[in-house]
This record gives sequence, structure tokens and C-alpha cells, in this order.
Amino acid sequence: MSTYSIKDFEQLSGIKAHTLRIWEQRHNLLQPKRTDTNIRYYDDDDLKLILNVALLNDNGVKISKIASMSPNELREEVMKLTDRSLTHDDQIHALTICMIEMDEERFDKILSTNILKLGFEQTMLNIIYPFMSKIGILWQTGAICPAHEHFMSNLVRQKLIVAIDGQIQKQGGKKFLLFLPEGEHHEISILFASYLIKSKGHKVIYLGQSTPNDDLLSVYKLHQPEYLFTVITTSPSSEYIQDYLDALSERFTSAHILVTGYQLLGQDLSFPANVSQLSYIRDIKDLLEELDQVYQEK
Repeated sequence: MSTYSIKDFEQLSGIKAHTLRIWEQRHNLLQPKRTDTNIRYYDDDDLKLILNVALLNDNGVKISKIASMSPNELREEVMKLTDRSLTHDDQIHALTICMIEMDEERFDKILSTNILKLGFEQTMLNIIYPFMSKIGILWQTGAICPAHEHFMSNLVRQKLIVAIDGQIQKQGGKKFLLFLPEGEHHEISILFASYLIKSKGHKVIYLGQSTPNDDLLSVYKLHQPEYLFTVITTSPSSEYIQDYLDALSERFTSAHILVTGYQLLGQDLSFPANVSQLSYIRDIKDLLEELDQVYQEK
């Protein structure tokens, strides 16, 4: 079982630590445990509770009423709210609760409902990506455990694969070779890029996670794609990023190399002429729209 500080709760729920302490004192909402050295901490059950409380309170339910609800009543009210709410923040909050509870059925229902209402692309851009960004920060700071991140990633990955399979292969367009560097396993962004590229009628050669350099070169020589696309989240590490970009540029001189990812942020990097940084996954959508415009003008 994971343990959390009140600062973790503040980050996860969006409720200030001062407010949480007031709720503890006035409404007995939380009963923190203490370590042998008298440091306060909370467990998974406390986290589930405060996430549900925060969602209802954000939607106008008074804290006094929430405090009088049984755990089952609280959960039922949250489920009713997320079923009818259309705000992105509420959906992200609901997904966070499902992740903490490892509630696969509910998580899948929320994703499927949003895809029906908003479409797959908008669900990814406005709900899944902000949710993943929030979870990524919490995972790196230790506020949630790797199991939570794996649970969420695998369910989103399943949706992506179904959406990609639903794209009809068209003739023409550009060739994109998609891969992750050796040691890199965070696949969600590159899968979504594959979906976007295919949806615009371009061809995708997908190599996926942890692609050996020699294999990448072999596939490149075989297919001669105009574009290479990769996402660098954890590997290579920050001190080797510049060397990695330079090596890609030298190996694939005729290709336009597109790179994005957490490891590129905040670094003073020099990008070779054939390497472009995308600051966000929306940038590849903009690039595809530019390619469509050029194609139409021809």
C-alpha cells in the first residue's frame, strides 16, 4: 500500500493543504496515521476519499453534506456526476480516481463515453494528454507507484491500437518511420502520432519500443521514408541527448527527423539542419496540415 503526504494530496486533488486540515478538524473527513517519528501520512483509502470529496466540492456540493455521506453514497454521487459532466477537468479527475482504485471497467467507460462525445482525437488532446501529464509528474515525484502508471498506460494503449486499426490505408502521401530509442518504453505519444499520421492518409512504418540502432538503419534503407519521428521520455538520459541527435542526423542525412519528449525540455540543445523539435504532440498535427496544404496546392 502506498503512503502519501498532505503535499501529495494537494497535488492530486487540487485542494490546498490548509483546507484539507480544516476539513479534518471540522468534519473529521480524514484521520491521518503517524510514523514512529510522529510524521503524518495517509494511505490509498484516504486518497480515494479525498479525490471523491474534491470532485463533488468542485461541483458545488457543500463539504458538510459530503461529510455526512457514507462511502457508497459518496461513490454513487461521483459516478452520477462524471456520467453527466462534460467538463474536461471533471473527466480527468474521474480518471485519476479510477486509476487509484484500479477500476478498469469504470476507466474504460469514461474513455469510451468521451470518445463518443468528443471524437478520438479531441479526447486524446483534451483529456488523455492532460491526465497523463498530471500522472507523469506525480509518478516521478513518488506520489503514485509505477503500478498505477502501468495500469493507465495499458488501457490507453488498447484504445489507441483499436483506433489505429480503424484507419483505412490510402495510396500516396509521405512515409513516416516511427520508433523509440533503445531503452525507451513510453509508447503512448508515438502511438498517437501513428494514429494522426494515418488519419491524414500518410504511410506509417511502426517499429515501436526500444528500437536497436542497427535495426532502425536497416528499415530506413529498405523503405526510404521522408520522415523519422521519435519521442524521448527517459532514454537516452539528458547528458547524452545532444550526442544522440547528432548521430541521428549523420545516419539519416536525407530524412527529416522529428523529435519530441520530456528529456528535450529545458535543455540548451543545438539541432542539426535535418532535425526539428516538436514541443508538443499537437505540433505533428500542425505539420500534417501543412503537408496537406502543400499537396492541395500542387
